[in-house]
Parts: sequence; C-alpha cells; structure tokens
Amino acid sequence: MLGSLLRQLVSGWDGIPEAVVRCFRNQKKVIGGKGLQVSGILKMFQAITNTRRTFICVDALDECVPGNRMVILESLGQIARESLDTRIFVTGRSHVRCEVERKLGGAAAFILIEPTGDGIIGYLREKLRSDTTPEMMSSALEEKILESISQLSSETYVETIQGQCYPKLPHNNS
Repeated sequence: MLGSLLRQLVSGWDGIPEAVVRCFRNQKKVIGGKGLQVSGILKMFQAITNTRRTFICVDALDECVPGNRMVILESLGQIARESLDTRIFVTGRSHVRCEVERKLGGAAAFILIEPTGDGIIGYLREKLRSDTTPEMMSSALEEKILESISQLSSETYVETIQGQCYPKLPHNNS
C-alpha cells in the first residue's frame, strides 16, 4: 500500500524529484535487487513531503490485514511527525480506532460517521436492484435480508473507554 501511495504521489509531477530517483536506484543495488522496502519508501516520502504540502488519504483501513495495518499506521505516524506540512486522512470502521490512536497519538482527530437505518436499507435496495440474477430471490427473501442486515449493522459497534476498546454488546429489550 505504501508503494502505491508513493506512486500516486509522484504520478502528478512533471519530473520525479532527484532524491526519489537516487533512493530508488540505491535500493535496486541491494543484493538480489529487491523491491523497495518500507524504510526506502519512507525516505522517498520524506524527500517529497518536505518540499511541498501533501495530503495522504487511506480509505478502508479496517480492510487491511492487521499486521500490514500496523506497518501502515507506524509509517503514516512517522511521515506525520517528520513532515509537518503533511495531512493524513484515514477512513475505517470503528474497531480500528484504538490502533490509530495508539500509532498516531495526538496527531489524529476522529469524526464518527454512523449509517442510519434508512441509509443501510437504501444501499441494500440499490445493490439488489443491480443484481444480475434477480429471479433467484423472492420478495419475501429480499425483505428478510434487508431486515436482518439492518438489525445487525445497527447493533455492532465499538466503544472507547479510557483508551481501551471494548465491543459494545447489543441491548436485549426482553
């Protein structure tokens, strides 16, 4: 992911900065000509982000494998600390918030965006409308799916208490 972010960062430029080219060439000289390692990518990020204001956006961080997510967060934290003109925007489900807080510390601000029941139903209806095999589902099954998923998504979230993450259990109204 970091390599992809770097590629996107330099793709809009007319010429790649000499410091980035030099770092890439030096990395290729390593025994076996290995691809870029995280340390090399971070050096290139520094060379770029120290010369201009940079915005980095990572969408769906929660979909990354946990081990990779830690490397990404540590790297983004390093970039944020060393490049004061860099802004990082990350989206993800609430269960990764504690990881983000731990790795980015005070450099992160959080905005909670929760889907509404109507929003979830609208999204699901649109997905079902574009189904390539609509004959496979009855209207009763469609309604059951909409009801079940809507209930599940409204009951599953994470609550942060004094820096610790705890899953919040659904309320039992019986």
